[in-house]
Amino acid sequence: MKLKREEIQHIADLARLDLTDEELEKYGSQLSDILNHIDQLKEVDTANIQPTAQVTGLENIMRADEAENWPLDETEAALGQAPEREGKYVKVRRVL
Repeated sequence: MKLKREEIQHIADLARLDLTDEELEKYGSQLSDILNHIDQLKEVDTANIQPTAQVTGLENIMRADEAENWPLDETEAALGQAPEREGKYVKVRRVL
């Protein structure tokens, strides 16, 4: 699939890239090659192929997230190290 110069410029504008004429030609050719490869992949018959998320057989081993109550003296010791606190919570600045 050969891209027109206007299409390449439009893609560059969307990506906010200020490309020279030489770069437009170079990257346009590379992008066209990539799209040609994708067109070739579309021709492969995958009707009887199972979808695959990963091929290594590895699985995440996760434990249930369970809250544990700390002894009161340990809680106070931990909160005592906080620069600011509000009740039984550490007070921090907003993160925007």
